[in-house]
Amino acid sequence: MFDATTILAYKGANKAVIGGDGQVTFGNTVLKGNATKIRTLYKDQILAGFAGSTADAFNLFDMFEGHLEACKGDLLKSVIAFSKEWRKDKVLRRLEAMMIVLNKEKIFILSGNGDVVEPEDGSIASIGSGGNFAISAARALAKHSTLDEEELVRESLMIAGELCIYTNQNIKILKLED
Repeated sequence: MFDATTILAYKGANKAVIGGDGQVTFGNTVLKGNATKIRTLYKDQILAGFAGSTADAFNLFDMFEGHLEACKGDLLKSVIAFSKEWRKDKVLRRLEAMMIVLNKEKIFILSGNGDVVEPEDGSIASIGSGGNFAISAARALAKHSTLDEEELVRESLMIAGELCIYTNQNIKILKLED
């Protein structure tokens, strides 16, 4: 069984930021420490992150980007169309995979079951092996610090990397700014 990657996204007042660690684990072995499972999409207006198998990530990113193109970058319409297609695809829907997608206005968590979840607070979302550690740290830092969005994501992922054996501290960050 693969346990791979922790992804954290934060949509703040000034920036939308997504970050991920680089660890890919198979059983009790680290296969890779510098994997990249975040990217910008649709004319650098959308951020996306993936937790699951790397080969599947490329297929899902391409499929989602196709919906972004068809919907002219409308994130909500793209998310709904993508979720329907993902859920109906006999192979892809069986993946133990999730995605986070966001722009400066909205953030969504997506799964092959057809789940489209907008976080309750509308600003912080996480997926992957260390997702619960990362979101806990992010919520605490958002409430009790003055870190900017990028620093908050980086520090939260570093904390997750200290606690989760499937998460390392090789952090990559992407952002959208005004």
